[in-house]
Amino acid sequence: MGHQLLRSATSVAAQTREASRARSSAEFIAKIEGALQEADESQLWLELLRDDRGITSAELAPLLSETDELIAILTTIATKSKRNP
Repeated sequence: MGHQLLRSATSVAAQTREASRARSSAEFIAKIEGALQEADESQLWLELLRDDRGITSAELAPLLSETDELIAILTTIATKSKRNP
């Protein structure tokens, strides 16, 4: 699970960086939505580590909070970008 979390979390960073170099609005939106999907997957792995592997909520709470914030930010960026291509 840790390996999957590492892969999805680093993919968020990679997709966001790729979005910053997008050549079109459509490409930017696609990369941001890809980052959003990876952030959601990262949240899943964090929840599974907490629920299935016994890692305490106190240890994961800050990471889950950050993930929630990141998902909200990426959702807002995607939504506004679709309205204003």
